[in-house]
Amino acid sequence: MKKNTFDAVKMMREIRDKISQETKDLNYEQLKAYIKEKLEKGNVKLIGQS
Repeated sequence: MKKNTFDAVKMMREIRDKISQETKDLNYEQLKAYIKEKLEKGNVKLIGQS
């Protein structure tokens, strides 16, 4: 039987670090635009929105 080698904590940290690097020098308006772009591009919705 093959063991699952997926590490969710490692993946979450990598994603968080990538986003932090991409947004570290953005002001509030730029950050809002970044989030809006990512939401539209990824075809995702915020929690609680239908």
